[in-house]
Amino acid sequence: MSQKAAIKKILVAEDEPDVLALVVSNLKIAGFQVLQAADGESALEQARSALPSLIVLDLMLPGMSGLEVCRVLKSDAATRSIPIIMLTAKAEEVDRIVGLELGADDYVTKPFSPRELVLRARSVLRRANTSSETSDVLRHGDIQVDRARYEVQIRGKSVEFTATEFKLLTVLMERRGRVQSRDTLLNDVWGYESMIDTRTVDTHIRRLREKLGKTADCIETIRGFGYRMLDA
Repeated sequence: MSQKAAIKKILVAEDEPDVLALVVSNLKIAGFQVLQAADGESALEQARSALPSLIVLDLMLPGMSGLEVCRVLKSDAATRSIPIIMLTAKAEEVDRIVGLELGADDYVTKPFSPRELVLRARSVLRRANTSSETSDVLRHGDIQVDRARYEVQIRGKSVEFTATEFKLLTVLMERRGRVQSRDTLLNDVWGYESMIDTRTVDTHIRRLREKLGKTADCIETIRGFGYRMLDA
């Protein structure tokens, strides 16, 4: 664990004491500073006051639900860039998709491996950190991506993107004209080498197209395989 990773602050919002203790313990062992919340209101308050580097958010929180917490955080300029990993049960597929559409970056399904959660946390933090480390500007038709400023402009107007959406758009623009399989995108954008639900890619592509508006036609679906950004 590098010093850079060791000082990262993660907020864990989970109302089941055993699950909360397990997640907190493993994140601390991995070198992270961990904040805890057992309900939605507390999670929202701590997110706003502490501005953590990442939030691990259970969807089924008492009081304010995890989905509502996610919606509020992603609608606030001060907190919308904080990556969110959702904790969901297998029966919550609809809520999981809604969470991704609200701007959550990833999800882990219960029961889960603590090691998997730590790997997901590192992966989400890594792509959030690296998305703005380079200073070059990418252009494709009416789309401009400034990686140094972490800014996307569509026809000269700035549009807000989550860390995952920003990375996905950047990868597609860098490789325009080349077909990218869902597995390739999962590995290069999400950092996963093992197979997970490829609908994660489809959900983010759909959200990406919505934000691109009339310029979204530049992203072509290769049925049964993946996606490609067409040459300008």
